[in-house]
This record gives sequence, structure tokens and C-alpha cells, in this order.
Amino acid sequence: MKLPDILLLSLSVAFLIIGIHQIMTVGLGHAYWAIMLSVVLFFVLTYRKRK
Repeated sequence: MKLPDILLLSLSVAFLIIGIHQIMTVGLGHAYWAIMLSVVLFFVLTYRKRK
């Protein structure tokens, strides 16, 4: 894995952890942005790997 791939994976995991924490504290509605950003970053990573 190259540096951009590692950064994408790390950011995806970080936003997932932030989203889980936000879900537990304030609810899903306020944490939706972090979960979706994590999913988008993961999709970008898988797209880059297939290309």
C-alpha cells in the first residue's frame, strides 16, 4: 500500500471511531456526517485499489 492509501484507510477508521462515539453520546442524527464520511473514504480506497 502506498502513502495515499494508508492515509485514506487511517482517515476512514478515524471518522468511524468518531462516528461511533458520537452515536453513543448524542445519537445517530448528529453522527451521520462522520459515518458517511468514513464510508465515502473507504469507497474511494477500494476504487483506487481496483483501478
